[in-house]
Amino acid sequence: MKEIFAQIYQNKIFMTTLSAWIIAQTVKVTIGVIRQKKFDFRWFVGTGGMPSSHAAGASCLATAMGLEYGFNSPYFALAAAFALVVMFDAQGVRRASGKQAHILNKITEDIYWQGKVNEGRLRELVGHTPVEVIVGFLLGVIIAFVAY
Repeated sequence: MKEIFAQIYQNKIFMTTLSAWIIAQTVKVTIGVIRQKKFDFRWFVGTGGMPSSHAAGASCLATAMGLEYGFNSPYFALAAAFALVVMFDAQGVRRASGKQAHILNKITEDIYWQGKVNEGRLRELVGHTPVEVIVGFLLGVIIAFVAY
C-alpha cells in the first residue's frame, strides 16, 4: 500500500494536475472572501465560480501530457479530448442547470410567500461562465509549463 502512494506521489503529471486544481480552488476561495467579506468552506469543495478548477485541472493534464509525451502523441490527444469535454460541460450543461435552479428557486419563493409550498433551495452555482472556463484553462496551461 505504501508503494502505491509513493508511486502516485512520484507521478509528476498527476501531482501537477492536482496542484492546478488546488491552486484554482484556492484562488476561487480568495475571490469569494474578498467579495463576500466572509469565509465559506463550501467554496473550496463546491463547483462554479472564478476560475474554473475543472478547466484548470483538465487543461493542465492535457498540457503536461503534451510536454511529457509530445503534442503528437495519443496520450495528449486523449487528454485534450477529455479537457474539451470537461470544459464544454462546465460552461454549457452545468451552467444551464444552474440557470434552471435559479428559476425554480424563484418560483418556489413566490409559491412559499403565498403560503403554499415550503421546499429547500436548489444549488444554483453549478456551472461556469465562458470567462471562468477560459481563465481556468489558462491557469492550468501556465501551471503545467511552470512544472515542466
